Amino acid sequence: MARHNSLGKWGEEMVVEHLVKEGYAIVERNWRSNHHEIDIIATKGDMVAFVEVKTRREKDANPLEAMTKSKISHLVNAANAYLRSLGLPLRPRFDVAAVSGEPNDFRLQYIEDAFYPPLRTYR
Repeated sequence: MARHNSLGKWGEEMVVEHLVKEGYAIVERNWRSNHHEIDIIATKGDMVAFVEVKTRREKDANPLEAMTKSKISHLVNAANAYLRSLGLPLRPRFDVAAVSGEPNDFRLQYIEDAFYPPLRTYR
């Protein structure tokens, strides 16, 4: 496994631990729809959180800078496919988790409702 892949996997593990401590149930990890992926899908009550995890080795790095319009669009499309496949009345929320550092010295920043899905415009 490439070094960056193992770093990303470790970052996701840290976020899963955080969510479980906060009372979330982890429903899916690395869920795919076509070429879109959702890192973590977690539920709590009637809410479903679609979580994008960004991990960087440098502790001072800002992993949130990697959340581009394109990445947001892909995450929203995948979440829409997930919700349609279930047909359950869950309230969706888009969260972003940023993990920076190394396993023995890291920082985890978790942002609930990090963004709202962009509205489509029709002409």
